[in-house]
Order: sequence, then C-alpha cells, then structure tokens
Amino acid sequence: MKQFTIQPEISRFTDPTTKIRKNEKFISETVNAFYHANYIGGNRRWNQKQTFEHNFWILKNDAIKPSDMELQDATEWLSDILDEDLPQVHRQSGLQQLTVVVVPRAKKEECYTANQLLFRDTISCWSDKVDWLKNGAKYIIRHTNTITTHLNSGDGDLPYPGITAETCHISNEIKGKDILLIDDLYTKPVNIDEDCIQALLDKGAKSVIFYAVGKTMSPKEKDLYAQRLYRKPFSALNSQEKERLFPLLLYV
Repeated sequence: MKQFTIQPEISRFTDPTTKIRKNEKFISETVNAFYHANYIGGNRRWNQKQTFEHNFWILKNDAIKPSDMELQDATEWLSDILDEDLPQVHRQSGLQQLTVVVVPRAKKEECYTANQLLFRDTISCWSDKVDWLKNGAKYIIRHTNTITTHLNSGDGDLPYPGITAETCHISNEIKGKDILLIDDLYTKPVNIDEDCIQALLDKGAKSVIFYAVGKTMSPKEKDLYAQRLYRKPFSALNSQEKERLFPLLLYV
C-alpha cells in the first residue's frame, strides 16, 4: 500500500448550465489518501485474465459479461486487498473508529444489476467484520445519471464542482463522523473523488480519508519508467516491451 495526498488544485471543467469551460477547485482542503497498486491500462490488459486491470473490469462488468466463477474470484481478490490494506489505513489514521463510505457509480442506482454493485457490496460485507469500521457503504446513493467516465459514455454531465451533492442522496449520518471514502480507481484529472470528498465535508463530516484500490498512472509516469528501462517513451514501446514493463509498474 502507498500513500499520497489529494490537494486543492485549479481544474478545468464544463459548466453544466452554460456549457462554458471554467477553472475552479473541486476540493477545499488537503486530504490524506492511500492506494493498493498502480493501474496501468492499455495493451488490452482488461481482457487478459488474472491481471490487475481484468479484475477491475470483472467487478464493473460494463463491457464484458463475466461468469459466476469470475465474479467470485474478483470479489475474493478485492477482499484479500482489503484485508491487507484497510487495517494499515486504520492504524495510520490514529482514529479509534472510521465510517466507510463508497463512491457511487456514475448512473442512478436502479440502472445497475446486483453483480455490477459487487464492489460496494464486498466493502460493505468486509466492514461488518471489524469493530473499528462503521458500515456506511450506502450513505451516498446516485439518483441522477452522470457520464460514465471510464467509458466516456452515457447521459448526464461530466464532473463539475458540486455534482455529487446535486446527483446523489447523502445520508445525514455523515455529520460528525470520521469518514473512510473508498473508490475502485483514483484518476487525478477526473475529479469525481475530489468532489465526493468535498460533498462529505459540506455535509458535516468531521474528517475524510480516501482509499482507492488502484491509482491510474499518468502518461508522464509511464514514460519515466519506460525511459529508464528502454530509453524511449511508453507510447513507443511494442507489445512485448509493454508486457515486460507492466509487472514492474504495478507497485513502483
């Protein structure tokens, strides 16, 4: 597990009313954050079984239809990661108890099958096993569709400051709680996690710690390691070179 910080930064977004591009901060304060491993993507790794990326796509199952066995394997994979990481997050927080909240998927709740909500449900079941974590996995429920950012498709809007509060029901149980907010992937330019954090703070959360299973590597980060190994940018690597590099990038 690795640690990073999510900081208030000016970001570009499209105003949903005027459709004008604007610059604004999505989050008002620095938040401590953690993640299990890097998410690299590319080279159709989502379609290669037993890869980090493949397990994410199995749990989302938007573009593929996994078997019951694949779903079971993916939920066990996620549970093992939670077993390894979340006790560490708890210890490093220095807090006696946390309340777990899961970032909602992009579309309203009824648009998804039960299998497409297994990420949240696995976290919910895991939190019930430990006494230091209160189960608030369903404290944020989407009621209005937004763009599915990892597919860049669907109706609704792309992330803008305030989109979580405007498109979700947020439980009043948030108030006064130390929140552990969990998402499957953190991708810095998207800003949906930043906005979700801010929505929790605005709702009265005492504090928010963020955890993601994967953190998307930026093109700049991938180029850095490709240059070290092959002396050329990541985009210039052939398929075999990328396959040799991927396992090295996972936990750098």
